Amino acid sequence: MGALLRWAEADRATVRGVLAEALVLVPIGATEQHGPHLPTGTDAFLAAAVCERAAELAAPEAERPLLLAPPIPYGASDHHLPFNGTLSLSAQTLLQVLDDLARSIAVQGGRRMVVVNGHGGNVGVCHAFAGAASTKHGLAVAHTDYWRVLEPEDIVPGHAGEFETSMMLTVHGELVREVTPRAAPQTERVSDVDIHSGQVWRSIDGYTDQPGLATEAQGRGWFERIAGGLAERFVALAKVL
Repeated sequence: MGALLRWAEADRATVRGVLAEALVLVPIGATEQHGPHLPTGTDAFLAAAVCERAAELAAPEAERPLLLAPPIPYGASDHHLPFNGTLSLSAQTLLQVLDDLARSIAVQGGRRMVVVNGHGGNVGVCHAFAGAASTKHGLAVAHTDYWRVLEPEDIVPGHAGEFETSMMLTVHGELVREVTPRAAPQTERVSDVDIHSGQVWRSIDGYTDQPGLATEAQGRGWFERIAGGLAERFVALAKVL
């Protein structure tokens, strides 16, 4: 059975001893505005928390060691810059950051990397990175967005809405401010098309749906389901990568 090691807490000999066989887990989030009620570190907090909990659950069953890397707190968040509170990397820079981490893992003998993403703006970059790095560095690279373990009909993650606010009430409830009730914002949609528009973000004040409906109990349920689902995927990846 595998074991869980935290890269930042291990010495060099310990990392060297497991890296060739380990599944290296890299959570990534963002530092960006999350409305008037959530901290700017929401995406980074949630990605790190669900990845760590999933690793704890998976380790006893995994066929190889799980090596948990420190979370990446920055992402591609330029679309949130007009609201302030955002530290963003360009898509090109984020792609290079991920590539440099993959290179670091590979040149030290690592062979497997799993990126667990917690920010919608990172999705395309993570996907492009995984495909390129697998060839460039000889790594087996997997990427998932943590909310994908839920059934699509269960929840639409949104941004700083009911889902993320509930999750934050579970992970860092002390950082959640009181939410001013509002009606669900109305935005024009086109089926199966993603629209990127500053006007849309301004019209909804930078956050989606109704965070006032959030509860800690709902967040705890989502958190445990996501962590459990990710754990199952880590165990499976330990077999196939």
